[in-house]
Amino acid sequence: MNLLLDTCVFLWLSDNTQALSRAARTVLEDGRNILFFSQVSAIEIQIKYTKSKLRLGRPPEFIIPESLKKHGISFLPLANDAIWISGKLPLRHQDPFDRLLIGQAIQQGLTLVTPDKNIHAYPVQILW
Repeated sequence: MNLLLDTCVFLWLSDNTQALSRAARTVLEDGRNILFFSQVSAIEIQIKYTKSKLRLGRPPEFIIPESLKKHGISFLPLANDAIWISGKLPLRHQDPFDRLLIGQAIQQGLTLVTPDKNIHAYPVQILW
């Protein structure tokens, strides 16, 4: 299964917290699944870190690459098609980062791993 990690899921996986659901942890630890981390999440993490809304032990430019390597996660650049898809989504969810992740998941045919119930209203495969 090809899985796109929501920003919070990536951070929880990186921090090895118990916030992950049992189902999410099971698929994330299954080596047969391919995990993706979006450039959108990197932007979100950097913005929140810079505004002191996200506390990290070290700056994102160190934490993100280390966690990608440690967990075998592939980096997914943001394609213009995903941006156009996100712009056509109904305005049920106002978070621009989540809307872009939804657009990427749809455009790439990925299952989005997220606890965010607001995302369930969109035509995207969800796992939690």
